[in-house]
Amino acid sequence: MNSMPWLDAATDNWLASQDNDRLPHAVLVTGPPGCGKRRLAEWMLAKKLTSNASQRPVFADDKLEHADLHRLSVPEDKTTIGVDQVRELIRSLTLTSYEGRGKAAVVEPANLMTRSAANGLLKTLEEPPGDALLILVSDREGRLPATILSRCQRIAVLPPTEVEAVEWLDHVRAGRDWRRALSAAGGAPIAALALEEQLDLMGDMQKRFLAIQAGRESASAVAAEWAKMDTDFVLNWLAGTVSNLLKALNCGQKWAQGLDFDVSAMQRMDTRNLFCYLDIINRLRGANKGSFNVQLALERLLVDWANDLAYVNENQQDLRAIFAGKR
Repeated sequence: MNSMPWLDAATDNWLASQDNDRLPHAVLVTGPPGCGKRRLAEWMLAKKLTSNASQRPVFADDKLEHADLHRLSVPEDKTTIGVDQVRELIRSLTLTSYEGRGKAAVVEPANLMTRSAANGLLKTLEEPPGDALLILVSDREGRLPATILSRCQRIAVLPPTEVEAVEWLDHVRAGRDWRRALSAAGGAPIAALALEEQLDLMGDMQKRFLAIQAGRESASAVAAEWAKMDTDFVLNWLAGTVSNLLKALNCGQKWAQGLDFDVSAMQRMDTRNLFCYLDIINRLRGANKGSFNVQLALERLLVDWANDLAYVNENQQDLRAIFAGKR
């Protein structure tokens, strides 16, 4: 099994707290997607509920199954975690432990709890019944209420350095272009594993993105095609591409992944508009599925790109209308 060395600091702190009998009752594990938050959470659950947990978190797809573990996630027919689910979780934590090691629960993604659900969980986070451990996992800490944040011990999981990530990825799956995949994944190694098989598709997307800027492609036509793809994949790619461009411009380097871009067009852009553009993309990424018109939102983004982001601030109002379902 493959351990994840960049989680060692968090692992060591948890083990030290365990040895000193000072483990927290409520934990928020947060950080960018694809950095190992969920594997760390699974390891902490296993350490709590079993006697044969590994000494370190390992890269694997399996989840712990245990009679004393309650999992809270978004139902298939919903877009949020509701208050009734939280009430059931609280009830389960009051029951006697089957194996005598206490109870545990994991809420993931915690940022998709409704306000009522989050409020319903506050007292339990502050005073869990008996010997209980609650773990909240979130890619977007900023979308959690301050009342939740104040009641949890925060564990931030950040990406490793590029050298560390490439070394780990080569060990997991040798002979791949991991630097290119890492660039597309924002430095997150587990996300890079998933993206590696889609590098050709992303290369085509990037060429079309540049072609829109140069006037060789229609923003509307490309938006119509991308709207048929997985929305999270497209928005994550756009966010990663714009982030890479900002880094490249700030460092005076060529665009990541070795593709040329229109230097004169970049010079015409106000860097503040690029940050605004990235903020709009991230707002769409954080929105609940079904809360906006995907094709219309992508078209608006690509039209802005075709116009060198000259009108991106004015067009934020158009995106607000898209979120509200008015267009």
